[in-house]
Amino acid sequence: MLSHSYPCCQTASVSRPPRLSFKIRAMLSESKQRNPRILCLHGFRTSGLILRSLITSKWPDTVLRNLDLDFLDGPFPATGKSDIERFYDPPYYEWYQASKGFREYRNFEECLDYVEDYMIKHGPFDGLLGFSQGAFLSAALPRMQEQGKALTKVPKVKFLVLISGGKIPGLRFGQPEAAVGAFSSPVRCPSLHFIGERDFLKTEGEVLVESFVEPVVIRHTSGHTIPKLETEAEETVLSFFQRIRKMLSDEASSVRSLM
Repeated sequence: MLSHSYPCCQTASVSRPPRLSFKIRAMLSESKQRNPRILCLHGFRTSGLILRSLITSKWPDTVLRNLDLDFLDGPFPATGKSDIERFYDPPYYEWYQASKGFREYRNFEECLDYVEDYMIKHGPFDGLLGFSQGAFLSAALPRMQEQGKALTKVPKVKFLVLISGGKIPGLRFGQPEAAVGAFSSPVRCPSLHFIGERDFLKTEGEVLVESFVEPVVIRHTSGHTIPKLETEAEETVLSFFQRIRKMLSDEASSVRSLM
């Protein structure tokens, strides 16, 4: 596994060995509150570099400068055609595979081990950001971790950012065995959800929101993509991460008081 760090505004070459991670290191903050470290999981048959490109081109520096983002490629090369071939060069990756009817899953447990191994070697991470397939996976992980089915060797996932996601199982999707019970009761993990008016997963996204306790929701007019942050959405994102930074600061203070 290789890893490369880049400043927020620097672009990376798309010619690279498979399964790299690409990082955006936040600028040093004048506040004593540290910036959240976030592992970012891309969509189906895309890549960490593509997700990085989308986020850095659509989210303002006012948001990015207060985050440490780490973009990881999925463990498996794409097994079919990618929907973004017209816009982005390969390679493309998948987190896991499913049958044509999305009723049977393959390599889901292997995916969990792969993500956990990266978190052990390159963490700790505070939260997860997922888009599309990456959001389906991210959304299920807090409860799976709580149940001892995933991420048992790394710190607790403290928050989620879910873009164009849904539940496993969703309205039209099956369920990996390891994810049974992932949404059996409301998920008590701070969450920020993006739902597009023209997204084909809009309904799944709305159902996902109902599975979380006090979710923060941003609705936008675009489809299945990373949305640009208009003024109100930007303020909502900044407010969410300020709350996260305070939570992390309070946790750190509690730990220090016990030492």
